[in-house]
Amino acid sequence: MKKLFLLLFGIYTLTSFAQTASIKKSPFLTEASAESVGMSTERLAKIDAMIKESIEKSEIPGAVALVARNGKIVYYKSFGLADNQSGKALKNDAIFRIASQTKAITATALMMLWEEGKFKLDDPISKYIPEFKNEQVLDTLYENGTYKTTPAKRPITIRHLLTHTSGIGYGAIDSDNRFKRIYKDAGVTDLFTTENISIEESVKKLAKLPLHHNPGEKFTYSEGLDVVGYLIEKISGMPIDQFYKTRIFIPLGMNDTQFYLPESKQNRLVSIQKKDNGNWIKYPVTFYDPDYPIKGAQRFFSGGAGLSSTAKDYAAFLQMYLNKGELNGIRLLSRTTVEFMMQNQMGNLRGDNGAYYALAFEVVDKKGESLGGRNSEGTFGWGGYFNTQYFADPKENVIGIIMKQTQGANTDTTDWKFHQLVGQSIDD
Repeated sequence: MKKLFLLLFGIYTLTSFAQTASIKKSPFLTEASAESVGMSTERLAKIDAMIKESIEKSEIPGAVALVARNGKIVYYKSFGLADNQSGKALKNDAIFRIASQTKAITATALMMLWEEGKFKLDDPISKYIPEFKNEQVLDTLYENGTYKTTPAKRPITIRHLLTHTSGIGYGAIDSDNRFKRIYKDAGVTDLFTTENISIEESVKKLAKLPLHHNPGEKFTYSEGLDVVGYLIEKISGMPIDQFYKTRIFIPLGMNDTQFYLPESKQNRLVSIQKKDNGNWIKYPVTFYDPDYPIKGAQRFFSGGAGLSSTAKDYAAFLQMYLNKGELNGIRLLSRTTVEFMMQNQMGNLRGDNGAYYALAFEVVDKKGESLGGRNSEGTFGWGGYFNTQYFADPKENVIGIIMKQTQGANTDTTDWKFHQLVGQSIDD
């Protein structure tokens, strides 16, 4: 009965606060010539050469690359193989596990609810998820797995979760081995899983564990966006897969973006590969099963890392941001909200490295622009655990996406080269 009530409440919420029509009407992304938007076809061809060379050097097995400007796709090509063992060619519509590229979508969903007045960013998360009350900071981890803690100086807020300043860690991929053990012992799910567990169950386990540091004091890349995913479910009354589909994916035409793939799309999923004695082989099962989008219980909706998508779908999401919250006459976020989200939310907690972390993306600052190769000041982007990257440059109105699907291939140079080659292709 409770689940039925939540479902009905969620449907009511979605229909009551559905996306609104906008007086602005930017069309969906369509293909056009490079020259029609002030770019050079000849210069864009350097991307072909760069990716082909990278494949020949066995830095990557394959890639899909997309460039758009002024709402027009001017470069959209695929290279190499989706699976080297079977010899399957990579195609433009290939589906990739986008991992941490999920985070920006989760932040967007949360900010849509923020626009509806559902919460304040500096509300303690314990107001909505009571298990987070009385947070503790790790002091000492003992050999037997027990630990000593001290009370946190302040509560974790929703803003802390969005900016990776909550003190929450990332378990199996954490840089601190103490937290690898603590999270594993507690049964917290990192990234994604084929196991029969929900995001609610995992987050409630996470809430009982100690923090790296006091909230707001440092940047620690974390599972905070998984907590945000569960928060979205709590506030909206809907599972986040349904919320994202109804509120974001359908309006933006992102028909190939989801947590788990239906059988009709599974053959388009690219294999995760790694190098083994100079050859590309399928990545094995480790602390996660790399086939999670098509196998297992399919109950775990990771707000920080769970989605799969295509280059074109993600370009539509980025174009909505370049349009200041609107696409195809549907407004997901207001211009004022987008502008606020792109501001520095954490001072210099990440150091003076040419970029700061905003509410959904890393954003290039003036120093970053002056260093070269990172596009204009205000360019926003991030990447994914399985070697996918993207950026969007508001000054030049340019989107660049390069999708690969590898793990442990540290010789790949296509990311930084792609940034530079997109920039040099502008010819206006």
